[in-house]
Amino acid sequence: MRDRIQALYIKMLAFDGGRPDLAQHFTKVHAYAKLIGEAEQLPSDTMEILEAAALVHDIAIPLCEKKSGTEAGHYQEIEGPDMAREMLSTIGFDEAVTERVAWLVGHHHTYKDIDKIDYQILVEADFIVNAYESKHSDEAKQNTLKNIFKTKTGTSIFKTMFEL
Repeated sequence: MRDRIQALYIKMLAFDGGRPDLAQHFTKVHAYAKLIGEAEQLPSDTMEILEAAALVHDIAIPLCEKKSGTEAGHYQEIEGPDMAREMLSTIGFDEAVTERVAWLVGHHHTYKDIDKIDYQILVEADFIVNAYESKHSDEAKQNTLKNIFKTKTGTSIFKTMFEL
């Protein structure tokens, strides 16, 4: 597992070459997802899915910007799954992992009906990073805490980081 995650990490750094903003973002989302997942004691197969999804969750941003002039989440959810499938398959991730990661990429901006812990943690990790990077207001952070966070670890990190 570790070898595949490391290979994916390196491949994503190359994929986002020339865009340190994107590399910085997925690196931070991955770090928080891994931290939360380990603290919540996810099994290793779920951790592999979570880590892979965190690394590729925004894979479609450059394509979306080129095609539609925006990185809006809706467009990422349309374009991203096939891109994620292609990248994971070149590294040798098994089909079940690849399909779940692609599904998560295709839903990571949809916050209703979060069905499994990997989805929940991916969304939480992305919100932790986005709240800082996008300089969310205190009111937005409070709403995020109330409406998004469910894990004990993610909630604690968000509250501590933003002094909520």
